Parts: sequence; C-alpha cells; structure tokens
Amino acid sequence: MNQLYPDNIRVDRAQNDTIAAIATASAAAGIGIVRVSGPDAIGICEKFYENARGIHDLKEHASNTISYGFIADEDGNRMDEVMVSLFRAPHSYTTEDTVEINSHGGRYLLDRILELVLRGGARLAEPGEFTKRAFLGGRIDLSRAEAVMDLISSQNDFAHKTALAQLSGRVSEKVRDLRSSILYEMAFIESAIDDPDTYASDLEGYPDKLDGICGQLLDEMESLLEIGEKGAVLKEGIRTAIIGRPNAGKSSLLNYLAGNERAIVTEIAGTTRDTLEESVRIGSVQLCLTDTAGIRDTEDRVEKIGIERARAAVNQSELVLYLIDASEGITREDRDIALFLKQWKKDIPSVRRCIILLNKSDLPPVTDTDSVHSFFTDADAVLSCSLRTGEGADELGRKIEEMYRAGELQQQNEVMLTSARHREAVREACGSLSLVRQSIALGMSEDFFAIDLMNAYASLGRITGEAVEDDLVEEIFSKFCMGK
Repeated sequence: MNQLYPDNIRVDRAQNDTIAAIATASAAAGIGIVRVSGPDAIGICEKFYENARGIHDLKEHASNTISYGFIADEDGNRMDEVMVSLFRAPHSYTTEDTVEINSHGGRYLLDRILELVLRGGARLAEPGEFTKRAFLGGRIDLSRAEAVMDLISSQNDFAHKTALAQLSGRVSEKVRDLRSSILYEMAFIESAIDDPDTYASDLEGYPDKLDGICGQLLDEMESLLEIGEKGAVLKEGIRTAIIGRPNAGKSSLLNYLAGNERAIVTEIAGTTRDTLEESVRIGSVQLCLTDTAGIRDTEDRVEKIGIERARAAVNQSELVLYLIDASEGITREDRDIALFLKQWKKDIPSVRRCIILLNKSDLPPVTDTDSVHSFFTDADAVLSCSLRTGEGADELGRKIEEMYRAGELQQQNEVMLTSARHREAVREACGSLSLVRQSIALGMSEDFFAIDLMNAYASLGRITGEAVEDDLVEEIFSKFCMGK
C-alpha cells in the first residue's frame, strides 16, 4: 500500500465525529474557506449546497473535484455563490471525507456558513484538529505534523525552507534510519539470548562490534544536534542585544538597522532607561534586536532597573553588538562590560557571538582595534563605523551573514532538528547509547545492552510519534491555529 496511507491506521474511524472550522484568516478577504471533515462531512454539506440548477447532489460528486453552486439556509434562501471542493477518504488532508466551502470572504458570511454546518450535525474543531487527524490516520508522522505549523509561522527564508524539508519527510527518514540500525542490534541480541547455541560463534567479538556501531550512531546524532542548534537560532531569529556604556551610539544603531527612528537619540547620557525591541532582516538573517540602557555606575533607581534589564537581555541573547565610543579612551565601565561578556560567552561558547563596533569613526580616533583586543580577546569581530555618517555600517550586516553562514547551512542540505523537542529526544538517545558503551567497557552481559538500546530506540520514536504519550500529542496540536 502507498506509504502515505499505511495499513496500521491509528484511529477507530467509527468513533470519529465530524468537525468544522473556518480555515482562513479572521479578516475581510476575497475568498474564505469553511473546512468540514469526518464521516458525515459530505452528507452535512449536501443539505446546504445546491448546484447551479438548484439540486442537492454533493454525494454524487467524484473525489478531488471542485464544483460551482450556492449555499442556502434551512429555508432554501441562498446566502452566497460558492466553489465546493470534495475529497473522499483516504485521499484527503485528514484521511477522512473532507469538504471545503470556498465562499466570498468576510467574517459575517463565513460565520453564518459555519453555523449552518454546525447546526447540520458537525461540531467546532479544536485548534490543530484537522492536522491531528492526519497524524492519527497515519498520513503523516508527528514531525511532519509539527512542520505544518512551522511552515505557517515561518518568518524568514531559512525557517520556511527548513519547515518545508521537514514536511517532505527528511527528518522522519533520518530518524527511521537511526532506529532501524538500533532495532537490528536489538533483534540480534534477543535472538542470541533466546538461542545461544546457534549464535555462540556470532557473539564472539560482538561487544567490540557493537561499541563501534554505537560510536558511529553517536557521531551522527551529535552532528545532528550541532547543526540543529545553529538552525534553531536562524529559524527563530537571532536574539541580539545592543550593549555599551551611555552615549556609545546604541540607540543610533537600532534606528539604523530598523530603518526608522525607533529609539530616541540625544546627547544626554542615560536617555534609554528600558529595553526596546525590534525585528529586522539583514540579508538572509533575521535579528530580534534589543536596545538596552547604557551600563555604568549610577545612583538613579530607575536607571539601575534599566541596567539590570540590559544584563538580562544579554543573558537571553545569541549575539551581542557591543558599542564602544572610538573618540574616547577605554574606560573602567568598558572593561566591566567586557568581563561580563567574557563570562556570557563562556557559558555557551558554541552559540554565543560578540561583535564590537568602534563607533564615531568620523571623529579623531582614540581607541583602535589593537587597543580593544588588548582588553577583550573574546570578540568574534571588531569593526569601525560612524552611525552618524553611515560609514562602515554596512560591513556589520556582511559580517553577521558571514558569521552565521545561513546560506551555507542551507546549501549543505543537512537534516536540521530545529525543534527543541526533537533535539531533546536525540540527546536522550545519545545518553542511552553512551550507557551501552559503558556496559561494554565493564564487560557486562548482552541483556544489559538490550535495555539501553531499547531506551534509545524509544527516545527517537518520540520524534515521529511512534512512541509518544497521548498528553504530549494533545499539547503539540493545541498550539496550532484554528482550522488547520
């Protein structure tokens, strides 16, 4: 049978009711869609749909067709001319009979059509329930179901492409390959335990062989985790904090990158008291920018709160743009910030990056690149610019693109685990395989290997939904939008 419609359907269709929801945005538009799915979908919609000749004939329509007609209420009063799409089970999005009523847009009209369908015997769908039924019906696995929501919510080119790759099944295929390798070893061990005489010769040297296999699997999964961490940052947008002492040009940088006067800029030190946030795109990279209060010693209670929020914003960021006034010498406050950033980078060195911007290069320079490197050796780049004239500011964008290599990451065509849930499952599988290797090193018997192999197999199965709890499924689909 076709892979999309497996024999092991995971839901009892007889217990399904018919669900309906508005599948398009809640706003005036040219077209709006009411989606209906379930065993009575066609019969319910036939009550209100009539063709151009006024005949209620929806049950006679072939699958995967679209027809022109009208929606009329219980009294036969026509409400709108529509196009009705019909998909018969199992060849539909949900694997159930599905009808989509395409009417003219507008919330009032869509609400009236939905009310008709609900009065006709359907119930209002829960968020994500259509996609949930596709999962329960075996058409897609859990990772591909999650990709649907990622695709809808994608905010940049990288997020869109990674969601599309996951929807096509690339994550599922990789997980299946890993699980298949583990399952083979589990089956071999179980067979050897059940029939030791037959497998006696095969077990000679097997622990060393299994150790090598586990090592190879660990290398693959650790690579997945490393690439996935980088991909997750690019998918969500790089959380970026702009930091520096007062009057270094932080708000000017935010305004420059945002392309508008987002922050107030004055010559008075301490103008910014709270954090300001803005999302900007630099080439293929999305930055979630936070402008922060200038960090310095102060007795002003309000300014102190702003400085604490600035430090908190840095701790939540993957990238810091540290501004230094190049027209002045390095101050104690600059050195204190550098010490703070040194510890910040040390906590998660594989993810966190820092770019120092020597601002006000249009003025006679007092601080240069060499003097910066002498007190802060952990910077990933040091650039000179003038945010007043714009000179050198474009280099920042090029440096960020180069640093994160978003295009290069896409071109590698690697499987990317951008979901935190998926990465956690892989980490647990890695932990179980590491325990297998420890058991081998301690000379323990094969049945101990099987226990940890089974745990690794189950952990990976949670990614695709083959070993997942019902409450987790409910939690995942509850985050979907209505009508999807």
